[in-house]
Amino acid sequence: MLELATLGLLLREPLHGYRLKQQLELFMSSCISVNYGAIYPLLRRLEERGDIVTLMQEPGEAGPSRKIYEVTATGRDRWRQEMLGNPHESWVNTRSRFMIKFFFFNDLEPTERLKLLEHRLMVCRLRLESLEIEPMPPDRYQADAWRRHFSMLQAEIDWLQEQISKEPRSATPEQQRVITAKSEQSSLKNHELPLANHY
Repeated sequence: MLELATLGLLLREPLHGYRLKQQLELFMSSCISVNYGAIYPLLRRLEERGDIVTLMQEPGEAGPSRKIYEVTATGRDRWRQEMLGNPHESWVNTRSRFMIKFFFFNDLEPTERLKLLEHRLMVCRLRLESLEIEPMPPDRYQADAWRRHFSMLQAEIDWLQEQISKEPRSATPEQQRVITAKSEQSSLKNHELPLANHY
């Protein structure tokens, strides 16, 4: 998952290792463990494999120079392959992987996003069905934990259905960026109107 997130962020813009770690911590710390002990060896492996290259080096603030990395065409193809794949993993890992993918949804085609959303929805529904046939634990705390998990799962299903309903059925990534921008502008205007009327 760290490789998926790293390639995705480097596709957005060239970054050095320290800035990459900041971005990972800011957006994905709830999904993956982020530390230098994993990031720098990963960057070396990706460079050796030809997925990224050193774009340039800039002086460090108080130490050695920093390599700024960018993704190659090979790395872009590998990232797309990982984005569209659904490996067999534990329930916890599948949820984390999906949320990392969701962060990069704007870089996919609408049909690709729908496919991932519908697959996640199917997985969540199957999980919910398996829980519904299980007997309630007799222990109060275990029962409350079970109800908590059940409610979170139902909330995710509702959220996935909402996301599916928002997806345009035929739009390029560039068209989707325009749609998103217009939606944000409209939301901002609607938010500002009550303030203007109040004053």
